[in-house]
Amino acid sequence: MGSMPGPYVIRGAVVLPEAELVWRFSRSSGPGGQHVNTSDTRVELGFDLAATKALPEVWKERALERLASRLTGGVLTVRASEHRSQWRNREMAAVRMAAVLAEATAAPPKARRPTRIPRGINERRLREKKARAQTKRGRTGKDW
Repeated sequence: MGSMPGPYVIRGAVVLPEAELVWRFSRSSGPGGQHVNTSDTRVELGFDLAATKALPEVWKERALERLASRLTGGVLTVRASEHRSQWRNREMAAVRMAAVLAEATAAPPKARRPTRIPRGINERRLREKKARAQTKRGRTGKDW
């Protein structure tokens, strides 16, 4: 079949290092007839996030903090078993791994600076409220 269609870009010039990926294959669950009983199509892709040198230190710390609940001994694992072909599941797992790492290493969003409503706008709103109240007050049936 050839080599994997990579490199899988995490962000910018940083790519998923092929040498640091650990692949495991097993039999996929679910229907599929005789094919499923004989082929190891489910893919588990492991990436040692704690020991990698491929990510910048800041990104690595950010990812370790954000993915703490998904890590097992510093290793991030992604599974893929949607396709009947091991090859397509490998591609799927690598793309998923790159996406998870891209999201985890993204910079935190800028803090929102609360804005003040300009005084003129607030005064106009209050004037309009008073006018509307006056209009409604004029509709009462006192003089009827």
